This record gives sequence, C-alpha cells and structure tokens, in this order.
Amino acid sequence: MKQVLIIHEVQDYKAWKQIFDNASDIRKKAGEISYQVLKYENEPNKIVHYSVWSSIENAKKFFESPELIEIRKQAGVKSPDFIYLEELESGVL
Repeated sequence: MKQVLIIHEVQDYKAWKQIFDNASDIRKKAGEISYQVLKYENEPNKIVHYSVWSSIENAKKFFESPELIEIRKQAGVKSPDFIYLEELESGVL
C-alpha cells in the first residue's frame, strides 16, 4: 500500500473540516482510498491527515496541483509537511 502522512496547522478546524469533506469527490477521483484525521492531544488546530492511495505518483500529483494549493489556502492550512510512505509490514497484536 502507498500512504501519505500530512502534518499541518489550520486556522480553524471546523472551517478546515468542511472544506476537507467537500473535497472528498476530488480526493477519491485522484486516487485516495481511505483516510484518518487526527489531532495533537493539546493542540486542536494541529492536524494529522493519514491516507492510503492508489499510488505515490497519484498522491504527489494531487497534493502538488494548483487546484489543491488553492483549496489549502481557502482552508487556512499553514505550512503542510508531506511524508510519502510505502508499507513494509503490518500486523495486529
């Protein structure tokens, strides 16, 4: 599986979440398969977006697109860090 971890701060979580949810169709079309949204324990506007993608190439193309750069601005995203990952192993304990 191909995965992406994005860590960013947002100005307002509720406003960001509405824009994030409204972009679900374009995320799916771009190749996002599943996602989780997490927050830092004591920082409600520090968001971690973890997602599984059809390919790293599709994820990079999507996250670097002018359309998504504009959406991030509208959503109040501050300096996102993108980490592209390939699974080596998983398990359940």
